[in-house]
Parts: sequence; C-alpha cells; structure tokens
Amino acid sequence: MSQDVITTRLIRLDADLGTTPDEVIHGLAHVVAHANRTDNPGQLAADALARESKSPTGVPGGIAIPHCRSAAVTVPTLGFARLRQAVDFGSKDANADLVFLIAAPDGGGKEHLKLLSKLARALVRQDFVQSLRDAESEEAVLALINDVLGTNPSDNKQAASTAAKASSTDAEAVRILAITACPTGIAHTYMAADALSQEAAKMDGVHLDVETQGSSSVTPFPAAVVDRAQAIIFATDVGVKDRERFAGLPVIESGVKRAIQEPRTMLEEAVAAAKDPAARRVPGGATTTSGTENSQASEGSQGLSTAKKLQQAVMTGVSYMVPFVAAGGLLLALGFLIGGYDMANGWKVLATEFSLGNLPGHDVNIDGSMVHFDRAGLALYLGAVLFATGQMAMGFIVAALSGYIAYALAGRPGIAPGFVGGAVSVLVGAGFIGGLVTGLLAGVLAAWLGQRKAPRVVASLMPVVIIPLLTSLLVGLIMFLLLGRPLAGIMTGLQDWLSSMSGSSAVLLGVILGLMMCFDLGGPVNKAAYLFATAGLSTGDEASMKIMAAVMAAGMVPPIALSIATFIRKSLFTPAEQENGKSAWLLGLSFISEGAIPFAAADPLRVIPSMMAGGAVTGALTMATGTMSRAPHGGIFVSFAISPLWGFLIALLAGTITSSILVILAKQMWPNKALQLARNAG
Repeated sequence: MSQDVITTRLIRLDADLGTTPDEVIHGLAHVVAHANRTDNPGQLAADALARESKSPTGVPGGIAIPHCRSAAVTVPTLGFARLRQAVDFGSKDANADLVFLIAAPDGGGKEHLKLLSKLARALVRQDFVQSLRDAESEEAVLALINDVLGTNPSDNKQAASTAAKASSTDAEAVRILAITACPTGIAHTYMAADALSQEAAKMDGVHLDVETQGSSSVTPFPAAVVDRAQAIIFATDVGVKDRERFAGLPVIESGVKRAIQEPRTMLEEAVAAAKDPAARRVPGGATTTSGTENSQASEGSQGLSTAKKLQQAVMTGVSYMVPFVAAGGLLLALGFLIGGYDMANGWKVLATEFSLGNLPGHDVNIDGSMVHFDRAGLALYLGAVLFATGQMAMGFIVAALSGYIAYALAGRPGIAPGFVGGAVSVLVGAGFIGGLVTGLLAGVLAAWLGQRKAPRVVASLMPVVIIPLLTSLLVGLIMFLLLGRPLAGIMTGLQDWLSSMSGSSAVLLGVILGLMMCFDLGGPVNKAAYLFATAGLSTGDEASMKIMAAVMAAGMVPPIALSIATFIRKSLFTPAEQENGKSAWLLGLSFISEGAIPFAAADPLRVIPSMMAGGAVTGALTMATGTMSRAPHGGIFVSFAISPLWGFLIALLAGTITSSILVILAKQMWPNKALQLARNAG
C-alpha cells in the first residue's frame, strides 16, 4: 500500500516551482495531476492553501509540509520537491528547500492517514532529511520514503515503546505526559510527538509518554500511566480530548509547532512545573478548580498571553451567543410576518391569555385599554406565540454572552457567575456592554479562586458550590454597588447617540461597519461588528435595526461579488475558484460571508481590499436610505423583515458591483503569479 502513496512521477529534484508558498503549492498540485492522481489540481491547491492560511507549515530544518484533506484526490498521495531556491514557509530557522505536499482523500480511511503520519514523524530525523538532500535520483528518494513508510511504528507506538523501556532504574525519573494535536491531524501532530520523544530520550531523569490526537488514530493513555504522571504538556492547536483525565496535573501549554521547534525547552518547563507546588494545573482536580477547559494553543510556556486569552474568551462568548440571537431574531421576524407588526403592542397578553380554543379578535383588552389589531384569530395568536418565544430567546443573549466568556476563562465554575452577571447587567440597564464586563470579571475571579489551595474536605465542593457562590456574590456586589450605574450610563449614551444619528454621521457608521464585515470574513473583526449589531437589536429601536441592516447587507457582498466575477472573467480565477464561484452566490444571499474565504485565502491582497470597498458602499447606502432589519440573519430569505426592501436591494447591488469590478481590475492589472504558474504547468 505504501508503494501507491508516492511514485517517481510525484518527485521533482532541484525544481524551480516559484518563490512563494502559493506558487510552490500550485506547482506541486500540478505534479500530482501529471501523475494522474487528480483531475482538479486547482481544487487540491486551494484546499492546501486554505490549511496553510490557518498556520504556516514550515518546520525546522528547511522543510515544509503543506497538507490537507481534499475531494480532489481519491488515494493518499505525496508530492515531493527538492527546490533549487528555498522558499519561506513560515519556519523560524530557515526557508524550506524540501517540500512535501500531503494529500489525503476527503473522508478516507484511517489506515491511509497512518502512512502519511509516518512520513511526518521521519522528518524529525536528521539522517533521513540529509539523505533526501543528498539523493541523486528520483528512485533514490522513492526508496528512502518507502523505507520510512514501511518500517516506522504506527501511531502511538513511540509512546508505548518508551513506556516499555521504563524499569526500576528510572523509578526516580520525572514522569511527563504529552498530548499533541493539530487541526488537520496529519503531519504536525506526529512530528511534535516524535520531536518530544527523541529529545526526552537524550535527557537524564525524564520519562515521557505521548498521546497523539491525530486523524489516523487516538489511543488514550492507560489509567495507570496517568496516575503516575507528574506533569503534562499540551502541544495542540485544537481542544484536548477528554481533558478532565488530567485534572490537577501541572500543565505546560503551547501550539503544536513550538513542540517541534523547542522540544527540550518544553520538557524542561514541564520538569520544573512538576516540582513547583504553585505551578499552573489542569482544572477540575482536588488542588485546582479553575482554568479553561477549552484553552487554545499558544506559543508561550504558560499558555496564551493575557490579551489573547481575553480576546478568545470574548469570541467564545460571541459564538455561544449567536444561536440565541439567530433563533430569537428569526422567531421575532416570523411573528411579525404572521401576526402583523402591530402585534408587538400586545404580544404578551395575546400569547398567554388566549389559546387555540379561544382566539383573539381584532380588538383586545391590553392592560385595561382596548387595542385594535389589523389581523385577528389564528394568525394574530400564532404570531404572538412566535414573537413571545423569540423574546424569551433574545432575553438570554446578554446572559449567554457573559456566561460563556466566563466559561472560556474559568471552565465550568465560571458559567453560573457569568450568567448571573449577565442577568444583573440586564436588570440595571447595562446591556451587552455590562455583559462583556461581567463575563470577564466572573471568569477572572473564578479562575483566581480556583487556583487557591483548599482543604481536602472542601476541595470537591469548590467547582460546583463554593466558587460559583463566591464569584456570583462578588460579581453581583460589584455590579450593584460600583459598576452598574456607570455602565448603564454608557449604554444609554450609546443608544441615544445611535438614535440621533442622521445624515453624514449615519453614513460614516455604515462605512465603518461595512469595512469591518468584509475585512476578515468571519474572523474577530467581522464578529465584533456582528456583535455590535445583534446586541443592539434586542432593544427594538430603529437605530439598532438600521445597524443590523447595514451589517447584514455588507456581509452578503463578498460571496456574491466573487461569484459574479468568476462568471464574468473566468480566466482570472483558478479552476478551484471557478468551482467555488458556482455556489458562493447562494451563500452570499443567505448572509454567509465565509463563502468568500477560499478566494481570500488564495489571493488576499487582491480580494480583501476589493471586498472591503464594496462592503463600505453597501453599509453607507443602507444607512442613507434608512433601511432597517428586524432579523439578525438569513439574508434575502428574511426580506419580509426588512424595510424598505428596495433600499436594501439597491445597497446590496451597488456594493456587489463595486467589489466585482475592483477584484477583476486588481487581478487583471496585477496578475497572480501563482495562477500563471499553474496555467503553464497545465
């Protein structure tokens, strides 16, 4: 089976594939096509570049391993190039002259991925790497690669071998565990594991066991190994599976690439942590109850920097809040559609005091006054029920934002005080600004309390009773006694400012929101604009609905514009981009900005500025026409909740035309060298 992974037709020696990672990856994709391993090299290159955009694949030693899962290949495939001119793939030590393109079939079996992971593990062996540089023929390279594919141990056997060598002679060794994981789970996962294992073998008094949480397999540590461990290393770019197994162990956290580049440093930090009673620990145990169960990777020895932790905590809160906003907002919009807009004048009475057997008429007694509704009977009642359900969902958004920010910082002990703080924010009128503050406050306090040593008799009560109780109390007191009124004043001032916007000030805000929505297409800046819009939507005032319309319309522009551009000037786009363009318009109409990410990842300097210009035009025009949206999501499919609809459509059309023209001009006047190379290779 390993013979099928690579052939001499997939190898290029002393090749000139370009001067940038994009060009090299496109060149290797066409090497794969010439070997009859794919009939869509553009798609393969786009998939590899999408992975590259998440984290550069250069590793120490002048090596790069761009890799991906792709529907463009049906069998696991390796393309290899020894470059005449080394290219910067993001490694700290040197540019890469040895480049492997690892392509795994989308949805392929784990046995295939095991073979690919073996190659990645071999790349940390200096003798193997030097042999690749010294090889004089494609046949020699093929023999070297097939040798490691056929003889290297399979997943996690490195750790098992290390454990088997343990005996009474190393009984005094510091026993360290390590978890390695990367987003794709093919290459960096196993390179990090082997880099740590090989370095540990050179160190006296260190015993290391490694669990690779990759795509090919995950073999958990035996319980006995975990029980004997004195510290653990998390070298991951994704969440650690079953993290609670290691509760109470001193922990060193980093991104997976740091374990490849600085394995000895990380091991030394883990040894020091094992001997330090005050070391940071995995949350959930008897000696510690805080920390985040969803900690993201970092490049530092003590996890993420404080600023990065706070930023990611806010993004976590936003991501958990969005389902409440989407469900609640769409239910409100459906309520208006079915029951009429005047239903909002008495929705609570209509939903609770009537039933299917007692439907309301046109005139209903609302709080002692007779109110006339345009609609009556089943339509009015169902509209009120939908609206009431949506109101309940929207009532959670500040609490959910606050609660899950705290959760990101302190794990489960932070959830309750975060939700309590959010509820208090709503009560005192501090709104989503108060929710942001209480979430961060609750998370920091809960994490701090969790790191305090507790007597064993109360340790088990800390995460479920004591920390939530004390933190909720502290957050409540701080909000009621100190921060509540100032934050409410800020929120009121913001709402008054928004309500007073007209003319040029409103247009300027629309421009800013449009630029933000199109800057990173679903990233932190995009999410910040969306949070600003959706959080204000719960107030129901016209200014907030105008902001929502600007944000949604601008976010629809990039996928639609790029789809149109691929139809107008097909030759300016790669085959993969042309294929993506066939469906991107539908994603855009649905307000899914992420439909433009494949285009932006492959060509950010031409695509992103063009999209931002169109987004700015759209945002400005929605504000200028006073367009409002009562729905937080759905795009053109919630047109019934947008008024005036003509203003929304004109703004969307103008922005789309602007972006389409600009991206075509940018690609025509500033040609894409990677695209030209792909054409020449084809």
